[in-house]
Amino acid sequence: MSLQVPYDARLSACGVKHLALYQAIRDSIVDGKLPPGAKLPSTRTLASLYGLSRGSVSVAYDMLAAEGYVRSAVGKGTYVAGEETRADVLLPGATNQAQAGAEPPGGAQAFEPELSAWGRRLRRGTQANEAANGAGVAGADGDGAGGDGAGEMTEAEVGAVAGAEGEGHAGAISFTPRGMGERWFPWMSWKAAVSAEWRRRGPAEAAGREAAAGGAELRRAIAGRLRRERGIPCEAEDIVVTGGSMQAIALLAQLLLEPGRAAVAEDPCYSGTQRAIHASGAALIPAPVDRHGIVPEDWRAEVLFVTPTRQFPTGGVLTYERRMALLEWAQRRGAWIVEDDYDSEFRWAGRPIEPLKALDRQERVVYVGSFSRTMRQEVRIGYAVLPPALRAPFLLAKRLYDPYPTGLTEQRALADWMNQGEYDRHLRRTRRIFNRLQGLLREELSRLAPLFDVHPADAGLLLFATWTGTPDQYDRYAEACRRAGAGWGDGSVYAAAPRPDERTALFGFAHLDESDIVRGMRLMRETAAKLGLTGDTGGARGGTGHA
Repeated sequence: MSLQVPYDARLSACGVKHLALYQAIRDSIVDGKLPPGAKLPSTRTLASLYGLSRGSVSVAYDMLAAEGYVRSAVGKGTYVAGEETRADVLLPGATNQAQAGAEPPGGAQAFEPELSAWGRRLRRGTQANEAANGAGVAGADGDGAGGDGAGEMTEAEVGAVAGAEGEGHAGAISFTPRGMGERWFPWMSWKAAVSAEWRRRGPAEAAGREAAAGGAELRRAIAGRLRRERGIPCEAEDIVVTGGSMQAIALLAQLLLEPGRAAVAEDPCYSGTQRAIHASGAALIPAPVDRHGIVPEDWRAEVLFVTPTRQFPTGGVLTYERRMALLEWAQRRGAWIVEDDYDSEFRWAGRPIEPLKALDRQERVVYVGSFSRTMRQEVRIGYAVLPPALRAPFLLAKRLYDPYPTGLTEQRALADWMNQGEYDRHLRRTRRIFNRLQGLLREELSRLAPLFDVHPADAGLLLFATWTGTPDQYDRYAEACRRAGAGWGDGSVYAAAPRPDERTALFGFAHLDESDIVRGMRLMRETAAKLGLTGDTGGARGGTGHA
């Protein structure tokens, strides 16, 4: 059996054999050249065909399987995924061609976005004003530009924490997610970069105007990183730098939503997204999620807000079939998808899941990211990668609220930090630390079994868990833990629809160290034993029982 995929082109681009094979097969699946149900060659055959080791082929197949592109069966071989699960993801009116990853006929076409009344008034007012002053719209500030998101850890707003700080305990342990914490961020390196930028700029440059799109140096650095790390084909002019990802979400809601329209949001999801939808006057359609992320439906809506790489807060990873179903829905409905990729930088196993933006052939996806997750909440730098139809409207809205970029010195310092490799060094160090911490936390939570059902996760700075007992038991336990000096985040604050019979919890670890985690979990086990909820106070270790 032979297989023709663009292996050589991928190898010349990345230089790593197993990664090149993975990308070549993935591209062939996405483009529809390998249809659902197609059988792939054995590892021995493919290794011989491309002059690779069987180990390299096995790694490529494992990566494809982990991301849902292929399925394997012992003794039967490896097949392109999709055929046997088509009924689960095929939407009313959907086509098999789009679901299989083939680009719809004609490809992406230019079109005028259907803005809200606010967006239309903004555009008319700006055009009239600039016509009177003889100025253009795009890039008018001379830079060549054409609250917090889920990733920025306003999980801290979980504030309604179950036992957040304990009562009367100065040394209480709180597992409420708080980002990476003070102790792990390289403050001296970052302060040096910002100070150096201030010295370079000097007082003479302080009055110069910069585009509302943000510093050109940072947008170029972001575009290069997204092409390299996330597979998103973008340039600096596609990017607008924002004051955190929440600003991007709020601006998009204001531009695209209004009374009489509807937006879909995952349930549960980041509460800031829910607030932005409600503030626009649009109807919010809560979409259920399971262990594989949002469940696609044929929603009657104009916008979908989604976290496909790692659902917030449950951690579910959207399968390839579901990702393609969402893209087909957006294209057929003429809708927009706002993709919040809030923590793809912190992954403990495999490679980051391919974002929707990298699969989008119809220019319907807005990709939103932030540096407040990988750095600190105080670093108010986020960004949006915009499709052509939304660039000018979004920039007009950004310019209304923020005509001169806030934190321009920090933007330039971050660009230098990225270009000099300091950002990557910071990530490598913190990944090692957080991998160790989340492993320890997961092990300690397993000793509380069967109280919490901890959801699988191979990325992120928190673990999501479902309480397995009754609501009354949970409430008594949470209060007792609070008094003992241990607490965690209350997952119910992210539910779009009330769930009185369900209790969920969020356990953050990145702001703690090993001793904090061990001590906090010991307090929780001891409290559980006192309440007679479990007999395991320090014995069995192991997994949580999840596949």
